[in-house]
Amino acid sequence: MFVASNTDRGQVREENQDKVQTRFLGENIAVAVVCDGMGGAASGAVASQLAVETVVNRIAENFRPEMKPNSIRNMMLTAVHAANTVVYEKSREDIDKNGMGTTCVAALVVNKTVYVVSVGDSRAYMLTKDGITQITTDHTYVEMLRQAGEISDEEAKNHHMKNVITKAVGVEPDVEVDYFELEEWDNFSVVLCSDGLSNYCTEQFIYDTVFGKNLDQAIIDLINYANDSGGRDNITAAIIAN
Repeated sequence: MFVASNTDRGQVREENQDKVQTRFLGENIAVAVVCDGMGGAASGAVASQLAVETVVNRIAENFRPEMKPNSIRNMMLTAVHAANTVVYEKSREDIDKNGMGTTCVAALVVNKTVYVVSVGDSRAYMLTKDGITQITTDHTYVEMLRQAGEISDEEAKNHHMKNVITKAVGVEPDVEVDYFELEEWDNFSVVLCSDGLSNYCTEQFIYDTVFGKNLDQAIIDLINYANDSGGRDNITAAIIAN
């Protein structure tokens, strides 16, 4: 199993409010988390840092190789709920941080099984020999419109409200978390990224850059492409491949 990750401020933002962490938890077991913070006066960076640390630490502390899938599901959901509580309570302690929050997407890969939790519009993709599939669903206003059939796929890509998220970690006392579980029998790569990458890199470009390639170089190539295409947001990616 191989893991790589990196984050970049981009070409426009003065601060990087994205955070990413990866960690091996055993042989052929790894976790990766990407968080994209929001809030002024550096609050977004505080929210994303608190969330990424809480999720990774909770999973690392509680994971056991003999755990059943349902126990892993509960562990991952609990980790994100814990992050939500930590960020929410921090926002209430300091008026300058009131309303801060963060997206969160996390993947735990245990041999051939992939467990994913998600809040917001940071994404997880599955890459196999057959192509690339988006695992997560964006929690955005535009995605709601697209699913309701009110706008087309093409209109969604360029909609002026595409970055308005409908769900985030730490904004409310509780949060609803999406959960996904996939099992693959062949080689695969799981890519996590913030919208600063997915807004510029098509699924085909991500696939061509990552699958079967050196992961460290793939991360560099993805970030460079997003920057060369405008880099109007922070750019973050993490990859776990077997």
